[in-house]
Amino acid sequence: MSEPATLDWTLETAAPSHGRVALVTGAARGIGLGISAWLIAEGWKVVLADTDRLRGSKVAKALGGNAWFVALDVSQENQVVTSVAEVLGQFGRLDALINNAALTDPYNTPLHQLPLSEWNRVLATNLGGPLLLAKHCAEYLRAHKGAIVNLTSTRARQSEPNGEAYAASKGGLLSLTHALAVSLGPDIRVNAVSPGWIDARDPGARRGAPLDAEDHRQHPAGRVGDVEDVASLVAWLVSEDAGFVTGQEFIVDGGMTRKMIYRD
Repeated sequence: MSEPATLDWTLETAAPSHGRVALVTGAARGIGLGISAWLIAEGWKVVLADTDRLRGSKVAKALGGNAWFVALDVSQENQVVTSVAEVLGQFGRLDALINNAALTDPYNTPLHQLPLSEWNRVLATNLGGPLLLAKHCAEYLRAHKGAIVNLTSTRARQSEPNGEAYAASKGGLLSLTHALAVSLGPDIRVNAVSPGWIDARDPGARRGAPLDAEDHRQHPAGRVGDVEDVASLVAWLVSEDAGFVTGQEFIVDGGMTRKMIYRD
């Protein structure tokens, strides 16, 4: 795998374009931005999709000529149809779909206070969005033996209190991953990446307020993850090197889901 691109909104170096096109959702910041920057450094043309028009436009401009921004709310099928048409109109092809856009439950709402509307909103974005994107991109991915990567979460398998909507959406996305792999194979491969604790802040914020030593020490790998840990794996999964890999989940959590944690 190549060295990671800087995520200060600029690329120090970028490989010449090889013509392949990726659509990355939730790409204006964090893991989605990291994946976009890494793919561009490997020679991909990348469409960054996000609801944040201002920041999305800025980071696409900073990433250079192989980055292009499209405003998209993945929960809205009419917007998905329009955005996919824009991608095809701009580039004429699509080789990879990275479903990263998601809503967390910012209030960690206790179950007895969880409005059905909030549950539906989280599932519509985190689970419905990847389904809609797969539905409307499949024809174009199939033409180039493309790949889909769904960003799930270790919260699909373990929880803290009051995270029902987010956990259910990510568990559903894991199941959707293997269902799509079987339905869309052999022409389209579909895999899932499940991050654990990833410090997905902008590089300046990471440097300005570093995490505490205990945050790192509790991980069997000795540190909290960063966006490059996820981006490098996603880049491999959409490459020809992963041509025999489909329907799988890859956990990127520094070993935390394998660690026994009991109170003394």
